[in-house]
Amino acid sequence: MAKPKFPGRRTGNPAAGAKASAGASAATVTVEPATPKVRTSPVQFFSQVRAEGRKIVWPSRKETWITSVMVFIMVAIAAAFFWIVDLLLGMGFERIISFGS
Repeated sequence: MAKPKFPGRRTGNPAAGAKASAGASAATVTVEPATPKVRTSPVQFFSQVRAEGRKIVWPSRKETWITSVMVFIMVAIAAAFFWIVDLLLGMGFERIISFGS
């Protein structure tokens, strides 16, 4: 028997890796119909929205400031990195082009 390509994956076959008996029957799958969704009234919808809005925990001014500073620092680091990579690739490209002339 050949080894499976992806040993960690399940194939859906309960007897994967083992020989199936000759008298094995196919399994039947029954699908239950989906229950219809109950419509909510606009008043109930907005009361649920307000209830969910009360659960929101907003960050403090200090947390917002620290997060913003961290974002700006990461943007500066990424910009410096890509500037250096661009500079090195440009210099390398110019050196390769200069060999031809």
